[in-house]
Amino acid sequence: MDPIVKQALARWPNVPAVYGWLSLDERGRWHIHEQGDACDGGPGESITSPQIVGFINRNYACDEQGRWFFQNGPQRAYVRLDAAPYILRVADTDANLITHTGEAVSRIDGWWLDEDGRVYAQTDLGGGLVDSHDVERVLSDIKLAADGGALLDVLADSSAHLANAQLHYAHYREPALWHGEVARATLPDVLGFVANPRPT
Repeated sequence: MDPIVKQALARWPNVPAVYGWLSLDERGRWHIHEQGDACDGGPGESITSPQIVGFINRNYACDEQGRWFFQNGPQRAYVRLDAAPYILRVADTDANLITHTGEAVSRIDGWWLDEDGRVYAQTDLGGGLVDSHDVERVLSDIKLAADGGALLDVLADSSAHLANAQLHYAHYREPALWHGEVARATLPDVLGFVANPRPT
């Protein structure tokens, strides 16, 4: 987190958290909800200022309950996640993944595919959805550890059985498990996050 945020937290440690004011869409765009209606599914307004987006990105984190938030000075603003905590993109410099906040993923533990063809990964930073622009490239670059075949080719064969197959992707040393299809509604439980935090 930014030093100024840490200083504010130390000075005012008990500021109540807020809910319903911020959301993250499936393209990695932040939305402000001036009516506080994020928890109710409101669309909000896209945040376009590079300075504000950068500030949110740098101060985005997760609590012990799997609720993601933006630490806005001394106040924590919980985030509604429309897809996953992170939106994953292929880095320009290599085939490794980076998050929508600009952090480099250093490990992938598992892969999933939902009923709409969206691809998800459990990473060292948290659960993420592969950006729709990069799905085909990522699936083409994922290789089966057993024979080096491309996952995309194997998925085209409906008779192929891949449950718990070990996969290699890009320059990551450790293989990741292919968990196969997953219902989108179950992803918060599967990836360990709260999609729509509400006050208790």
